[in-house]
Amino acid sequence: MLSMLRLAGVPVFLWLALLPLLGRDNQDLWAVLVLALSGITDYLDGYLARRLDQVSDLGRILDPAADRLYTAATLVALTLRDLIPVWLVIALVARDAVMAAGVVLVRRKGFEPLQVSFVGKSATFCLMIGFPLVLLGSTVFPGAWVPHAVGWGAVLWGSSLYFVALLFYFRQIAGLVPLVPAPGQVAGGRSAPRP
Repeated sequence: MLSMLRLAGVPVFLWLALLPLLGRDNQDLWAVLVLALSGITDYLDGYLARRLDQVSDLGRILDPAADRLYTAATLVALTLRDLIPVWLVIALVARDAVMAAGVVLVRRKGFEPLQVSFVGKSATFCLMIGFPLVLLGSTVFPGAWVPHAVGWGAVLWGSSLYFVALLFYFRQIAGLVPLVPAPGQVAGGRSAPRP
């Protein structure tokens, strides 16, 4: 239910963040609040699932999907408002495309979904803190440069961790799906049938 609530907040965030482009009053504080609530529900979702022993395959899919959708929505909003450079968006989207290809490969071989790494969660956390702060720093109020600077620090650190996490996922995939099967093995580590 918490994952569904998080997913429902994605279009709300986008609408609030894009209001200035529609000639409406700036509602960035509300947009940041939606992102903050998303982060809180993300933590609660994982905590309660482990505490109540309710970890599920659906949860393993919805949780990272919600993370990706919030990241994508934030990238779209900040790019359309010229608050972040296009090269950063291209780099993050390319990383996710490579990751998605790896997930498809693992699924096709019949393996369980990849385990989310601590580095990956940390990267997402930094990005989900950094982007809202960049958004908040774009508003006009005394001291706006502070969240702007802190936000950019978190974005750059989170982006770096995002690519380090990709290396960890590659290692997981390589352990599950060998690129070159050993003699007598087929891809995925299962024994080849004997003639």
